[in-house]
Amino acid sequence: MSSVGSGACEIRVRDPSGNIFLDLGFPPHEAEVLLLRARLAEALRNWVEREELTQAQASKRLGITQARVSEITRGKVELLSLARHRVGVRRRAGDALTASAPPA
Repeated sequence: MSSVGSGACEIRVRDPSGNIFLDLGFPPHEAEVLLLRARLAEALRNWVEREELTQAQASKRLGITQARVSEITRGKVELLSLARHRVGVRRRAGDALTASAPPA
């Protein structure tokens, strides 16, 4: 941690932990889940782009609604169920999606 400024207006800067959600003050268990969801959403967005799929095509291939694909691609990671998506969506995408926890 370092300090910038002097007097009454001092800003403390911490080294990043590697998990933005932890750095923002979320409890460790919640930060881990949020990071996994964000990584899964990013992997899904990359897969859709790489495969040059429309949201409708992606939804059919993944077995989820087009609305859910839209939500995920717009960053609504809080709506992701990790258990369902890590198993079901990865299997349907041919294991093209990977989202792993950072090293402990």
